[in-house]
Amino acid sequence: MASAGSGGGPGPAEPERPHPKPFLIGVSGGTASGKSTVCEKIMELLGQNEVDHRQRKVVILSQDRFYKVLTTDQKAKALKGQYNFDHPDAFDNDLMHTTLKNIVEGKTVEVPTYDFVTHSRLAETTVVYPADVVLFEGILVFYSQDIRDMFHLRLFVDTDSDVRLSRRVLRDMKRGRDLEQILTQYTTFVKPAFEEFCLPTKKYADVIIPRGVDNMVAINLIVQHIQDILNGDICKWQRGAMNGHGRTYKRPFPEQAESSNVLAAGKRSHLESSSRPH
Repeated sequence: MASAGSGGGPGPAEPERPHPKPFLIGVSGGTASGKSTVCEKIMELLGQNEVDHRQRKVVILSQDRFYKVLTTDQKAKALKGQYNFDHPDAFDNDLMHTTLKNIVEGKTVEVPTYDFVTHSRLAETTVVYPADVVLFEGILVFYSQDIRDMFHLRLFVDTDSDVRLSRRVLRDMKRGRDLEQILTQYTTFVKPAFEEFCLPTKKYADVIIPRGVDNMVAINLIVQHIQDILNGDICKWQRGAMNGHGRTYKRPFPEQAESSNVLAAGKRSHLESSSRPH
């Protein structure tokens, strides 16, 4: 095979080296179950919580960023607590699928920013750089099969419904919302949607985490599994062999960095949801 650049003139430009494809983890569970807290604990145990956001190798991405842009009438309902944010149709599933597909392919993507005060998608976006691990969390991340099948590992945070309700009430009251409106929204939309759309997806989880972040045994096991994969101790990861669905997904894993760090160096972004409804 001829080497590039042989002969008199310069050879063709060397193509850009592709980034390693990330290990994509889906994290689901009901409202206020502790999904984001579990993700943050995983990031902490991987030694990423104190790293500058431009250098992080673990990305936390929320499904809440992909809510659809509301019409004027829908915004008015949302302000009164009469819009169902827990229904699958509330999300821009096409944009979510395209974004995750690009992330899995190791591409840099722009993620929308959603403002729950005005119930609108803001003009500014957040850049997400290729990462070694991407945690995508939300109440309905397992609902769509197209999106569900992208995950290399699926976690379901299983927290008692009374605990979740009390957390949601306290959280929403701190945001200045009326208690009666909070409870009405919960009984009208949140609870029925959880039972119809979220809870049935629990069967798709590879690992169920009872009590959320309080279950450090489960979280430590998950972190160890991620470390083994990123260290190259597991050269292949097959979903089909794990859950018996008959579908096998093989992916290459990043090689161990020359340093003693578990994750390879590079710029990353951590996306937080400070005013999320779930």
